[in-house]
Amino acid sequence: MKILQTLRQVQGLLTLQARVIYALIMREIHTRYGRDNLGFLWVLGEPILFCGGVTIMWTLIRPSHEYGLPMTAIVVTGYVPLTMFRHCLLQSVKAFNANGSLLFHRQVTPLAIILARVALELIGTLMAGVLVVLGAVFFGYMKPPQYYGILYVGLFYQMLFCTAVAMIFAALSEMSEFIEKIMQVFSYLALPFTGAFTMVNWIPPKYRSAMMCSPSVDNIEMIREGQFGLNAHAHYDIFYDTWITVALLIIGFFLTVKSRKYILVQ
Repeated sequence: MKILQTLRQVQGLLTLQARVIYALIMREIHTRYGRDNLGFLWVLGEPILFCGGVTIMWTLIRPSHEYGLPMTAIVVTGYVPLTMFRHCLLQSVKAFNANGSLLFHRQVTPLAIILARVALELIGTLMAGVLVVLGAVFFGYMKPPQYYGILYVGLFYQMLFCTAVAMIFAALSEMSEFIEKIMQVFSYLALPFTGAFTMVNWIPPKYRSAMMCSPSVDNIEMIREGQFGLNAHAHYDIFYDTWITVALLIIGFFLTVKSRKYILVQ
């Protein structure tokens, strides 16, 4: 009986937090995009402009194939996960401070605030990516993925990684203004280590292990294997990717809980 009561309490808490996160997502949409003109459609519009624009530009100015792989598919499979990472990272800065007044409500926690922001970015980027892929396939610039299973695994791991990074930097930006100031620089310096614009197989073997230390590289390698199949010659380590991502999530959760005392509630 006690076990059943505990399970019901946990279920109730999870349901409540899910409702809180959903409410925060809707509030974020209204405050960020408003209700006029396209309104909430900008959740899709902004990532589509980024992903679609870069894809079209690279398709026009670069060779049709690189290392035997179609350029359009290379860009799409790299830029969609990259957009997830950059948007989650940049939206995490001072996320708690911007929503500090909501913490007067007992049900609203810093964890719920950052998860709502991350969920909004991930959903918008994923939907935009699907539309870009469908358009590219329709016009003959891409083929459908060969292995959906590993593609979904790569996307799932990338979403977990982006969530962990967002929690860590959201908390650190509340604890130190220095983190807030260097965020833009960090997001650009991190680009070569995301794996978005190259594959591990394309770089000299002596540098491959260093590149694969980045979970994002492993994730995008899985996504590209799902898209191109064995022709991609992807390099990834699911075991390493799993434990490092879990470790980052634990660190992010701990820092998020700890950051509560640094948040200015107005």
